[in-house]
Amino acid sequence: MLEKLDGVMKRYEQICAQMDDPAVYSDPSAYAALAREQKELLPLAEAYRHYTQLKQTEQEAKTLLTDPDLKELAQSELAEVRAALPQAEQTLRTLLLPRDPRDQRNVILELRAGTGGEEAALFAADLYRMYALYAERRGWRVEPGYVNATELGGFREISCIVEGEGAWSRLKFEAGTHCVKRIPETESNGRIQTSTATVAVLPEMEEVELSIDPAELKIDTFRSSGAGGQKVNKTETAIRVTHLPTGMVVECQDERSQYKNKDRALKILRARLYEVAQQRQSADVAAVRRSQVGGAARSEKIRTYYFLRGQATDHRLTGEGRSFPLPAVLNGELDPLIDALTAVDQAARLTAADTGGDAI
Repeated sequence: MLEKLDGVMKRYEQICAQMDDPAVYSDPSAYAALAREQKELLPLAEAYRHYTQLKQTEQEAKTLLTDPDLKELAQSELAEVRAALPQAEQTLRTLLLPRDPRDQRNVILELRAGTGGEEAALFAADLYRMYALYAERRGWRVEPGYVNATELGGFREISCIVEGEGAWSRLKFEAGTHCVKRIPETESNGRIQTSTATVAVLPEMEEVELSIDPAELKIDTFRSSGAGGQKVNKTETAIRVTHLPTGMVVECQDERSQYKNKDRALKILRARLYEVAQQRQSADVAAVRRSQVGGAARSEKIRTYYFLRGQATDHRLTGEGRSFPLPAVLNGELDPLIDALTAVDQAARLTAADTGGDAI
């Protein structure tokens, strides 16, 4: 492990030296690649420097223990260092975990109403608003694609592209069945109803990673439509793309431009096809994909939004830290919740790494 850390530090110092070379500026793409790698390695480099400083201080304090005049000071310093070392080691081990190469990718979000009829569609609309507000807080951009709205303003289905640094790393934990318990607008007798909506999260893929043969596509145009006849285009700008070999269909109608709708539809199709390819290569990946949305049954929920309690409870977390203030969550304050899920994921991967014998 220490050899690996030494290698990381050497590479980081090499990158810093290269970026100080004026010749690098003449190649913008090379400079950008170095800048990205430097940014990725910086947290680990700083953590390793802190760790080595602590180890050096520990060794110096041990040496001073033999000096009667400095023994008390050395003991105090040694206690401080030994108290700080476990956390420094834990930080290093966490940073050394293999990174998901898709973490910086944009994301395709697909929300669908599950069980609960019109109330489920209204809940899907609430979830879409939640993610849109979260994206705004993070400085990301949300581009709606296909929208199947209801008369009351709910969504039977809606897909969008979330563009921004680290979108996949944050939103990948949102995949699954979401459950709501509340008195719906459609309920006249004041009874609490339980409804669900599913969220699928796919990383956006580049054309070079998964090319699509144009001959395998059937592209149809049609007029965009909206609930109650609102915002209906008079021209055929909506796009329906059918991938003939798989029968997969993607529709996009949000933009007034046929070209932009086609571009978004192809991005979504590429992400879905990549996911299918990954499933074929690995049974484990296929199991993860199936577990994302399940059958929208209440028993498959990953999170429940309790309106009467004013809490959002994530069932993948345990103890008191599994519930969060509902108004804040619905207004896009998802970072505390996602941070907790990230910590659980990291802990599980650290346990797996320890089982494999990795240690500092």
